[in-house]
Amino acid sequence: MDDWIIPDWPAPNNVKALFTTRNGGVSRGVAGRYASFNLGMHVNDDQSDVTCNRALLRRHLPSEPKWLQQVHGTLPIWIDSETEAVPQGDAALCGTRGLVCAVMVADCLPVFLCDTAGTMVGVLHAGWRGLAEGIIARSIAAMPVDPSNLMAWLGPAIGPHHFEVGRDVYETFVEQHASAAQAFMSKDNDYEDKWLADIFLLARQLLESSGIDQIYGGGVCTFSDSTRFFSHRRDGETGRMAALIWFE
Repeated sequence: MDDWIIPDWPAPNNVKALFTTRNGGVSRGVAGRYASFNLGMHVNDDQSDVTCNRALLRRHLPSEPKWLQQVHGTLPIWIDSETEAVPQGDAALCGTRGLVCAVMVADCLPVFLCDTAGTMVGVLHAGWRGLAEGIIARSIAAMPVDPSNLMAWLGPAIGPHHFEVGRDVYETFVEQHASAAQAFMSKDNDYEDKWLADIFLLARQLLESSGIDQIYGGGVCTFSDSTRFFSHRRDGETGRMAALIWFE
């Protein structure tokens, strides 16, 4: 667990967060596609291996994480009151001490949130669809605090040199906000209209438009570092890392 990432942000001392890497577990898979700290039960890994990995993770947490069934949507889940064993949603929010919010990623962007008083936390699974459809604005609106009293940290995700998208994605964002064009670079291609997208910049713009000006992190690329990170774009079928946050 030595290479897990601890967010570098000025969160209150009682707010705790971490981002796991692919190292330190027992998973294997064909050609090591799940090696070794895969936490995803839905990716055809051996279920007993994933269970073991989750048990290893649990040793470092105050409670069992509230895992979600993620669907690349925009629904925030308040895990304090959620009764479903595995609720369907793409953002976990919490205002109760000791409960652990969690999302899993393998190129999509994890967005960590907390308030400056240390009484509310959340983490979002933000792929391009979720960003375009409003997961950031919807999650912030669901938190009963002025956005100026929130801060965000952007975890590892696919970097702007590797995140290739089509013109439809470019137009989806630019039609909503003209400034989003700054997050796209046209890619020379004789056959298709392709673009390289900066998911970190897109998230920053959306956080700022929602009223958050304390934004940290970003820039760590999952695609380009195969020794630390799973990457769906790079490897196809692969494992999942977890972004987790809670407060004491």
